[in-house]
Amino acid sequence: MRLRNIPRAESVLEASKLVIKNETGCRGKWKDIVFQNNCPIHIEVGMGKGQFILALARKNPDINYIGIERYSSVLLRAVEKLDTSCQNAETPGHPGDCPNNLRFICMNAADLTEVFAPGETERIYLNFSDPWPKARHARRRLTSTEYFRRYDRILAPCGQVEFKTDNRALFDFSVEQLEGSDVWEMTACTYDLHHDKVMNDGNIMTEYEEKFSSQNHPICKLIAKRYPSVSGSI
Repeated sequence: MRLRNIPRAESVLEASKLVIKNETGCRGKWKDIVFQNNCPIHIEVGMGKGQFILALARKNPDINYIGIERYSSVLLRAVEKLDTSCQNAETPGHPGDCPNNLRFICMNAADLTEVFAPGETERIYLNFSDPWPKARHARRRLTSTEYFRRYDRILAPCGQVEFKTDNRALFDFSVEQLEGSDVWEMTACTYDLHHDKVMNDGNIMTEYEEKFSSQNHPICKLIAKRYPSVSGSI
């Protein structure tokens, strides 16, 4: 899908206090210099327009959330959505909700280990990631072995990765990557999330999830953790 360029995106993101510009300078210091608390850090890689992570931030004020999006024109929508909510919160008589436990980064996911120190994050969400359907692009998929190596380096020992998609081919690929791993294990897996009472309990839908489920596309989800003896080993 070709993304439409929005000329004002760069200037809006640069001016927003919600968008971190010196992300590599925050490595190992996110709790101290950005959130100024000791709450756990959860990140969403490829956050799109932000519906999922914004809902999580509002629901869980004792967790710090960081939304990561590569494209400025997409991140712009999330920033404007939250900016509007924050402005409304300051207007007497106008309902608004401005969570202070949410920040954004415009960056390539390939650079995660330059932005987060070993063990600095406790959960990684991957929602409806780009499937990169051509075989020669398999390494770019966010559930490839190459990316799981990156996740291993930044996750705490008890950390986990949660992945949702409607793309069955991508999901099958992801399952195969994990089944062949000596480091990672799937602790939960479903090929029809919305009809799985256990895994769907408390589920928060993304924009894509609402769209695809309304078209009767089954949503797949898996949760992966590292074997205790190898956490942070690669």
